[in-house]
Amino acid sequence: MMARLERMGYVRPKMRAQAPAASHDFSLFLDVDGTLVELAETPAEVVVGAPLKALLAGVSRRLEGAVALVSGRSIETLDALFEPLVFPAAGLHGVERRSASGERRGANYRDSTLTPARLALRAFVESHPGTLLEDKGRALALHFRLAPEFETSARQAVSALVRPLAPAYHVQEGKMVLEIKPQAFTKATAIDEFLGEAPFAGRTPVVVGDDLTDQAGFRLVEALGGISIAVGHRVQGQWRFDNPAAVRHWLASIAALP
Repeated sequence: MMARLERMGYVRPKMRAQAPAASHDFSLFLDVDGTLVELAETPAEVVVGAPLKALLAGVSRRLEGAVALVSGRSIETLDALFEPLVFPAAGLHGVERRSASGERRGANYRDSTLTPARLALRAFVESHPGTLLEDKGRALALHFRLAPEFETSARQAVSALVRPLAPAYHVQEGKMVLEIKPQAFTKATAIDEFLGEAPFAGRTPVVVGDDLTDQAGFRLVEALGGISIAVGHRVQGQWRFDNPAAVRHWLASIAALP
């Protein structure tokens, strides 16, 4: 994807600190953890409260449904977090996707080629207290947020396990997490698909995210004349919010559009 953008003459823009003005013209692609909600010590501890659900429902109405969740979580998990709302969504960093019409691809599939890595990582977390394996079926995420002293060991283990899976799989880094995931799919590939469909087509694409996995989506929409918004300081977009609270405040300005 990046090679294609470079051939188009893409140059990464400088970051600006203010929020872009709200517009009815947006197609909005939102990361979840660290973007819409604050990070928790473990993924299972994240809760999406009623105020955020109501806010997103209002934003979706103002944008005529052009709001998608684009997350490292599975679509199944996203649906559970945002119940009863059901958004167009890309899960597992783009490995699975549900269009606005409800058509799905890549979901509910467990790749048996990951079995050796799955078993090895289960053994790793048993012998390294505080680490956590998040088994997503088509991706495996090793968290060490609660045990940062094991970061080096975690990196060594994941690197060794992904080697025989390459090039089909690679390691996606995140905040205190290392994820073995299919290499052919990214958030950019999912967003690119959304942009070819209603209600996203023909609008200004806006990506909001906080982590390295969001960068591919940033670069795609920037090259298309869209808007990238980084949350925190881990990644660089055209604009930056300090934290999820600032993201929610900005979303409220969209929901309040006449």
